[in-house]
Amino acid sequence: METQLVLHAERLSKRYGRRVALTDCDLVVPRGHVVGLVGPNGAGKSTLLQLACGLIGPTSGTLSILGSRPAANGRHLARVGFVAQDTPVYASFSVAEHLKMGAWLNPSWDSALAERRIAEVGLDPAQKAGRLSGGQRAQLALTIAAAKRPDLLIFDEPAAALDPLARRAFMRGLAEFVRELGASAVLSSHLLSDVEQVCDYLVVLCDSRIQIAGPVRDLLAAHHSIIGDPARMAAGVEVIWTEHGRALVRGHAGAHDGTARNIEPVTLEELVLAYMSRAAATGAATTSAAVAR
Repeated sequence: METQLVLHAERLSKRYGRRVALTDCDLVVPRGHVVGLVGPNGAGKSTLLQLACGLIGPTSGTLSILGSRPAANGRHLARVGFVAQDTPVYASFSVAEHLKMGAWLNPSWDSALAERRIAEVGLDPAQKAGRLSGGQRAQLALTIAAAKRPDLLIFDEPAAALDPLARRAFMRGLAEFVRELGASAVLSSHLLSDVEQVCDYLVVLCDSRIQIAGPVRDLLAAHHSIIGDPARMAAGVEVIWTEHGRALVRGHAGAHDGTARNIEPVTLEELVLAYMSRAAATGAATTSAAVAR
């Protein structure tokens, strides 16, 4: 079972001194998905991805990536490609020198793939990375990560600073690489348009905890928007969030007592915002209770 999972976390927690980044996170993600990791700033998304890459260690709990401890050895490191938020490249290195370094560091380096992609996106091999635009640097970082031919690609808000055209080009490249490599991927983004474009699996992380996770299609099918009195919903229907007389619920659409005047499917944005709103309200209530004591 473990070898069929791209990520498996059990009671995973991470603290930085008194600050809690992740709390008792349980998460199981099968291979073969492009995972959208969404949540507000400070939710713990970058911490989770850094743990997955082995850049930091957990305070408690366990985490396995592709069936092994993160960064267990050099071979395992080669199976994971990572593009950080600032799409790091070396300003004084040329594009060609980046590819040469990638080939030297990675035994499974695919030179043909790297050179083809550089040509497709119009990068000059002799150009210094420090003179590239933000979109060009992102494409270079993406190419380096993919040319390792990893089993898992991890992206931490890689297109956050890009303009709309550069962002669209980056997302297209990401999707093309995932298909070509047959890899799994995890994409952290606070823009739901990114997730809708390329992801088929959703993880909502808020207030240091996993709020919901699963295939996008299944999650959308399991939730509905209902106009009616949330307090009078039938057993088996969980009210996630209510606002302006409308409730987003999880459960069978017909499982209500007749007070609902309208039952509608939900969008990905409505689903994510409902769970984020519930987490924010729960966190605020907990903080207020602690202050009161």
